[in-house]
Amino acid sequence: MSDMSKRLAGYRLTTAEIIYRLPDHQRLLQTYIWQGLDLAPDFPELRKFLDFWSRELDGPLHSVTIASTGIFSPAEVRIVSQSYAVH
Repeated sequence: MSDMSKRLAGYRLTTAEIIYRLPDHQRLLQTYIWQGLDLAPDFPELRKFLDFWSRELDGPLHSVTIASTGIFSPAEVRIVSQSYAVH
């Protein structure tokens, strides 16, 4: 699915701040920023990424903070049937 199709289907620009523990020094925290198009409020794309993280990476998750905003909605898009060039 293209980005435009996703946006028209309701996907929003989503940013997640992922705080995780360093594998060798569990008391130290590190930050990772993830950003992509996702569906609020369930965030399936982010959940897939976090499942991958938990399954494949050594740094255990500490916390995740999510910010999401609509880029545009279908009501804001008009299909133009004709266009004219004015010189």
